[in-house]
Amino acid sequence: MGTLVDWGVFSRTRTELGAGFVRILGYFREDGTKAIGAIEDAIRARNATAIVIPAHTLKGESLQFGAQPLAELAEHIEKVARRCVEARNEPDELLPDVVRLRPLFEQTMAQIDREASPLMQRRNAAGFGRRTPTTFGQG
Repeated sequence: MGTLVDWGVFSRTRTELGAGFVRILGYFREDGTKAIGAIEDAIRARNATAIVIPAHTLKGESLQFGAQPLAELAEHIEKVARRCVEARNEPDELLPDVVRLRPLFEQTMAQIDREASPLMQRRNAAGFGRRTPTTFGQG
């Protein structure tokens, strides 16, 4: 498998985010999973309108972490969905692209996890990221 991440962009993002990097990376994973689920639900419902925003969100967040192939696929899905909305067509032509989306996301996250794992291990060993009622209120 080729590289799915531009490590220069990834490194700049890691530097810019500093101590918040692991937390923001976690948001990327959660948001990406939710966006892909929403896109899959929308393609099943043949609802182009419901594809646009999650595809746009996935594109932007992918670019932030240097996940260029994922961002390009999300952008393609977004553009075709917008075209379908404008033409009042169902997004059936996107089905093969949507089918490729989740595996690409999972492969991308696996590469990112391999790169970020020393950070995550140090963070967990230091006790950061643990939510306790005394630290974060009720939950």
